[in-house]
Amino acid sequence: MTIPFSKRHPPILIKFFIVLICFTTFQTSLHADGDASKYKLNKEFLKSFFDDSKEVLISPREWRRSDFYRLSALLVAGTSVLFLDQDIQEWVEENRSPTSKDISRLVSPLGHGAFLGGFVTALYASGEIFDNVNLRKTALLSFESWMISGVIVSGLKFFIGRSRPQKNEDSFTFHPFSFRSVFHSFPSGHASSAFAVATVVADHSEKFYVDFLAYNLAALAALSRIHDSKHWASDVFIGAAIGYFVAKKISALHKKKNKENIQVDFQITSQRKAICFSLYF
Repeated sequence: MTIPFSKRHPPILIKFFIVLICFTTFQTSLHADGDASKYKLNKEFLKSFFDDSKEVLISPREWRRSDFYRLSALLVAGTSVLFLDQDIQEWVEENRSPTSKDISRLVSPLGHGAFLGGFVTALYASGEIFDNVNLRKTALLSFESWMISGVIVSGLKFFIGRSRPQKNEDSFTFHPFSFRSVFHSFPSGHASSAFAVATVVADHSEKFYVDFLAYNLAALAALSRIHDSKHWASDVFIGAAIGYFVAKKISALHKKKNKENIQVDFQITSQRKAICFSLYF
């Protein structure tokens, strides 16, 4: 049987090999460490998930001056892109080509829930099969970051109600509190999801090429949304920032928890002097 090749629809095998290469690369680069009984999909994880969600949402209360400087820089950059949205979109539309359409069709699913869900599930299953705590940890923290950033993005979409480029309205057209997807342009869910997962993967890998691959695939998935007129450039920029910073916060929370699980005690008695290392899990 001959499978026809269409320029408009890249072969499914190409997408399959991209998924396979990504998973194999990430899976083999994540080293095993820690107690193998940790980071399981159980009640303890659910409690951690809700605790982490709360910490992310209330984290601005603990921000330092440097955090507010970063937020200010992000808002300035986002606002600058906002005023260039119309020009960027027009340039993209004028320079679309059959090749760019094929590339966009190929990488856009990398920010879709079906792909990310499959990737996270495969990563967790691999951790169970090989009894590798770091694989499971990466999978579960990727899931946390993805879900928490998704809640934030969904709320912003609903309250802001920005019209998508494909609606052929001005970039400053808003329909707040709308349930219609065409008015849920800001921020980009694909961008936030892709960067939420990519950031956790990069944080838990010791290989530079994994960081490079993870962030570049996330960037391609995000840029495809501009190419396809699904989002304005500022939607993608802010969406990616939300996914990145949520993931960084989640990773930091768990690094802190792991440090708190190790204690050093000194015992001095008439019979002996000792240093005790205690590991709690």
